[in-house]
Amino acid sequence: MSTETPQATTMPLIGDEFPELEVETTHGSISLPDDYEGEWIVLFSHPGDFTPVCTTEFTAFEERREEFEARDANLVGLSVDRVHSHHKWTEWIADELDVDIDFPIIADEGGTVGERLGMLHPGGGSATIRAVFVVDPKGIVRQILYYPKEIGRNIDEILRSLDALQTSDEEGVATPADWPNNDLFDDRVLLPPPSTVDGIASRESIADEDGVELYDWWFTLRDLDS
Repeated sequence: MSTETPQATTMPLIGDEFPELEVETTHGSISLPDDYEGEWIVLFSHPGDFTPVCTTEFTAFEERREEFEARDANLVGLSVDRVHSHHKWTEWIADELDVDIDFPIIADEGGTVGERLGMLHPGGGSATIRAVFVVDPKGIVRQILYYPKEIGRNIDEILRSLDALQTSDEEGVATPADWPNNDLFDDRVLLPPPSTVDGIASRESIADEDGVELYDWWFTLRDLDS
């Protein structure tokens, strides 16, 4: 008889594979992340239906949905309520606020998904907190954001994060604070610091290239189009 203690399931962290989940939604059954293979996922959770802040967030996400889709990103909502409650809530939003919610909402009545993703915090009961998981086309968690229940999410920041992540992947660069509107560096990006002597010498050799600004070998900016 084995005496090993079962390992607790931990929430996925940045750089981890998003766990495979079969979920029921307002659009039917969905397999995460497999049904969105090759595309980005923005999964955001809510404490419950018919709550004021969540309602404003749902309308805000829906009004920007086409901007997410233009970035190959799929919006997926979640709360602990049942599918029927989700439908009734979105009907209220359509009737009262004139916004039709067109992204799927996961029904997590038992809290299984919320627990697996670390969305249930001690002292918070069974309601999921305001979390955002940004998952890349390979099913890897790239960003996690948490918000307190009193504060609605900033949709601009989530879109900015997507732009920064996609630019980093495509160009092999990092982005400064507030990119692409940094007060000092505008929309320029940062080259990763070299880790070898030869790499340092190579970095210093590009100091005079167009579109490159070398403050030091470890702090080098370049224009995206250079």
